[in-house]
Amino acid sequence: MEWLDARQGIAHTHDVLDAGFTRHAIRDTAGVGCISRIRRSWLATASAAQSLRDAAAIGGRLACVSAAKHHGLWTLDDGRLHLGVHPNASRFDAGSALVHWNPGPIAPHRYELVEPVVNALVHLADCRPLEEALATWESAIRTGAVSALFLQRLPLRSAMANKLVVACGEFSDSGIESIPVARLARIGIRVRQQVRIDGHRVDGVIGERLVIQIDGYSFHKSAAQRRKDIAEDRRLVLMGYTVFRFDYVQILFEWATVEAEVRGAIAAGLHQA
Repeated sequence: MEWLDARQGIAHTHDVLDAGFTRHAIRDTAGVGCISRIRRSWLATASAAQSLRDAAAIGGRLACVSAAKHHGLWTLDDGRLHLGVHPNASRFDAGSALVHWNPGPIAPHRYELVEPVVNALVHLADCRPLEEALATWESAIRTGAVSALFLQRLPLRSAMANKLVVACGEFSDSGIESIPVARLARIGIRVRQQVRIDGHRVDGVIGERLVIQIDGYSFHKSAAQRRKDIAEDRRLVLMGYTVFRFDYVQILFEWATVEAEVRGAIAAGLHQA
């Protein structure tokens, strides 16, 4: 059905009937195999994502990382499907999915298969490491999916969520920039973000002279952009700054080396004028 395909291939029967389709038409369409029923209440075409099918099958919704990814937020995919269910839900088989029982601040309704952005953020706070959750929270604020002021007004029961409300800001251009700032802050190293030097913006500055530049997905950059970045580094060096440029892989998988180099630079006084 084109109507279903235009809605991600899946919809609640209530919404299908409200759109003007009759139960007779639904039965006929299902009878010829154009659509399938999931848990009696959901209708899906072949175009429906398996994650949404799985959510419908247990009477739940995409939650946490899965919901944040669905909403277009920056996330670190842990390779698992995250589903949210009502605290009193029972008699369902979620397979290998990670089930979240904790309700979010916004009450979900039975006609949706994806938790609201705010609920996904709260799930992330209690599910993922602080720096990963922080990156997604800042992504939500940066993209306008939610405002920092609104998050501050919510009565959040999660201690970690309240901690993230205080910690998150709007300075990181991408989630990968939030992670090193959080990790360095944990050991007492403050990074000032999005600082302008001689009319040009840098990702971060430690002290007065140690510049930190982060390449989020450097393999997506053109050769011209890469040359421009390197030229910018040389310009900063000529002005008396020390420039450390790290890429996505180093931040996520070689953090011990990154941290050691930053601490070494500070020990050598490279952050001082």
